[in-house]
Amino acid sequence: MVLASQLEQWASQVVRKASPAAPLWSGSAMFSTLFESTGFAAQLCGGGGFNLWQTSLLHCGQSIRNKAGKNMANYIIIGGDGKEYGPVTDVDVRQWIVEGRLAASSLAKGEGDAEFRPLEKFPELFDCFLSRPLTMASTPPPIEPPSAPPSFASASPAGNVLPDDYELDIISCLTRGWELVKNNFGTLFVGALIYWAIQFGVGMLGNIPLVGLMFTLANFICSGPLIAGLMYLFIRVNRSEPGEISDVFAGFRRGFGQLFLATLVQTIIAGLCFLPFIIMFGVKLFSVIGQLQHLQHGAPPDKAVVDELVSLVFSALPILFLFLGMIPALYLSVAWKFALPLIIDQQMDFVTAMKTSWRMVNKHWFVIFGLIVLIAILNVVGVLMCCVGLLFTFPIGLAALMIAYETIFCAAKK
Repeated sequence: MVLASQLEQWASQVVRKASPAAPLWSGSAMFSTLFESTGFAAQLCGGGGFNLWQTSLLHCGQSIRNKAGKNMANYIIIGGDGKEYGPVTDVDVRQWIVEGRLAASSLAKGEGDAEFRPLEKFPELFDCFLSRPLTMASTPPPIEPPSAPPSFASASPAGNVLPDDYELDIISCLTRGWELVKNNFGTLFVGALIYWAIQFGVGMLGNIPLVGLMFTLANFICSGPLIAGLMYLFIRVNRSEPGEISDVFAGFRRGFGQLFLATLVQTIIAGLCFLPFIIMFGVKLFSVIGQLQHLQHGAPPDKAVVDELVSLVFSALPILFLFLGMIPALYLSVAWKFALPLIIDQQMDFVTAMKTSWRMVNKHWFVIFGLIVLIAILNVVGVLMCCVGLLFTFPIGLAALMIAYETIFCAAKK
């Protein structure tokens, strides 16, 4: 330790000599002086004493860093993906070097630096590379930005690692959904009731002349965030978290814009699937309307117009285009079924959420489709019970769907 104390005093003098008027860690003169001198120290210690010299030098560097105190530098780092990250602290950089995410050749610049340079050129970081070769991989692996306030992820679920595969028992999802609703009936039933009351109320207002269109537009804008909020309530209750009725409106404060964009994009793409049918049906419809306008008021339509109307409704070609449009629309609706809960629960942007849902659902698309079919049958039974039964079957179906979501996307976290 005598050697460590001497080296510490020597390094402090080097720092002051390298840049007496600059902050503790500025300039490259210290780096050159340190390594020239440390090479001489290594020769003095001899081959057998190199480990002692290295340990002492590490102790020396740590002591100098401790004396730096609040003057710890911040850095901008270029990751292996070519992107800039930061500013990050000295502690972050050292941790990434230990983890192998940064190399001696990784480019960085400190506060006030005009150009990027390899990390091995920073005197304050020289001790990080003493136990490993100074020349390392020329292209370090990508690094992630330091911890930051919650924001929309752009590449993967926040704080979660997706499993390579999963097993989903749809009968178990339904039975567990029933148990979840039964054990938390008050909260989940009232949440579903609020959702249906809003949908019914806005739908009635949409029938008002003149202003009805405005309510219909508002309903379309809010429908995605509203159902996502109800999903969020079910997710929290399933996790034994303190779910509240106000969570029904969580979609208006947790990514409203992303939820709306996800709903809008899915609606547009589904509409494009039916575009051939819409065009063919529209052409025939305008033809019939044109013939009806030429008839005298009160006169019955002739046989040609009647045949045209029958062809419009029962023609095989429009029905074929309708069926062909339903296939991709159905496939996409199942593949993107979990985009909204991914946005509101894991705070993804809508593109990442749709991609993630697509990737995971496609591993077992028919299983998810089977679950959705069973939920639809359950809701049809509720409708047949004078629609009152829907207030009970709908929460069970949604609970089953959110249990499937938890199994697919959150199993790795558990």
